[in-house]
Amino acid sequence: MVTVKDHFVVYTADQKRFVIPLTYLNNPIFIELLRMSEEVFGLPSDGLITLPCDSTFAEYIISMVQRRPSRELEKALIMTLPISRCSLSSSLHQELGIRPIPVNGF
Repeated sequence: MVTVKDHFVVYTADQKRFVIPLTYLNNPIFIELLRMSEEVFGLPSDGLITLPCDSTFAEYIISMVQRRPSRELEKALIMTLPISRCSLSSSLHQELGIRPIPVNGF
């Protein structure tokens, strides 16, 4: 698997591949997603990291991180991750008025 320099690859639960900048590893939202991934799937023996979310939600998270949200918004999103089960089809997101912003995965 070939990646771009200073990036890492993750997969979503629906098997979509994303190439993510290494700098995102410092973001609290990604830190929580990776923690959840370990909790759900364990440590990957094959080196492939699978996020416990669908590709639509991953695109939403990437768009949020790209926009550099406030700490308050990061904290609010992190608190909803376990509730939402990482899917934008969740009624929680509809209630909160959260809409996905299209972002291309790789």
